Amino acid sequence: MNRTQILSKQQIQQKLNRMAWQIFEANYQESVIIIAGINGNGFLIAQRLTAIIKEISDINVLLTEIKINKKEPFNSPIELSLKETDYVDKVVILVDDVLNSGKTMIYGVKHFLNVPVKKINTTALIDRKHPRFPIRTDYAGLVLSTSIKDHVAVELEANEGVYIE
Repeated sequence: MNRTQILSKQQIQQKLNRMAWQIFEANYQESVIIIAGINGNGFLIAQRLTAIIKEISDINVLLTEIKINKKEPFNSPIELSLKETDYVDKVVILVDDVLNSGKTMIYGVKHFLNVPVKKINTTALIDRKHPRFPIRTDYAGLVLSTSIKDHVAVELEANEGVYIE
């Protein structure tokens, strides 16, 4: 398999720092924000963003993992550790590692529309710009034009980096 590294561990950290600052700057007047990471790498990135935001601000950040079936989000219930009342009238930041077609992200957004939230923003480390659904990233680490045949692999922890395969 032919792999090309497009982001190193250090570059990922730089992107996450910048994204955390952008989130803070857009929400500095909020007392509470919800960071909701899509299971897998999305949640790992959400954990890192939460830690950075807590370090740079006094905002109370609630972290939750969105458990969603990425292959068939429409046929499976979406689960998270927060109750619906926890995010009423709150800012929700939805986080995933890669935004490709937008399917997973839009179903994640749909879940939060069951209650009146103040605002929903979307965040992805990599935005591939292959939309099939009307969703975009508000905060992206890297916008990457790839062919639809390319696979973008985000590896966190061991062999940390972003690769095109």
